[in-house]
Amino acid sequence: MLHKKISGLVALGILFTLWVHAADDFSHVRKKMVENQIKARGIKDEKVLEALLKVPRHEFVPFLYRRLAYTDGPLPIGHGQTISQPYIVAIMTELLSLDGDEKVLEIGTGSGYQAAILGELAKEVYTIEILEPLANIAQKRLEQMGYTNIKVKCGDGFLGWQEYAPFDGIIVTCAPDQIPPILIEQLAEGGRMVIPVGESWQELKLVTKEDGKVITKDIIPVRFVPMIRKEQ
Repeated sequence: MLHKKISGLVALGILFTLWVHAADDFSHVRKKMVENQIKARGIKDEKVLEALLKVPRHEFVPFLYRRLAYTDGPLPIGHGQTISQPYIVAIMTELLSLDGDEKVLEIGTGSGYQAAILGELAKEVYTIEILEPLANIAQKRLEQMGYTNIKVKCGDGFLGWQEYAPFDGIIVTCAPDQIPPILIEQLAEGGRMVIPVGESWQELKLVTKEDGKVITKDIIPVRFVPMIRKEQ
């Protein structure tokens, strides 16, 4: 009996050691991701870089893809959706120019990774996901990770979240064929919206509101999953 207990303890010790090494490996590759994929491609906002270093991207992908979590590309998260390429998350976040006191709306919660990054940088984050299974998983995951400043809603992101409008920043992580007018209405004066617009390929656009005028600037070509509407 004693031998079996000792063997069990040894096995647990080995598993714990493997778990620690795995965590260390993720920390190492996360640093490499930030250095090689993010900083090397021109992202300079130190707060964004710190958030990317802190948030464990591997926790937001299915277990099957964890070892690919820090590669330079999107990954499937189920239900025909993906977690965005790390660089795209970084550039979209940097374009919001967050100082820490903002209220931000995200359309397309997906895995919850972008919301977690925003949660590190903004005072309040409101995120909408139209697919209920993804919304539920993201909400539980973000709660378990201790994010008390992120509110998740299952609904049609095309309509925004009027209850908490206006927003200092809006980030859209799925592609409509046009900029939703309601989102422009819900953008605060002086606010910034980052959104991919188009069909199979899109143009990432920065939309700002200045003195009541809406200014749109093209940033880079991107490819996102289409925005799903409730009637679909």
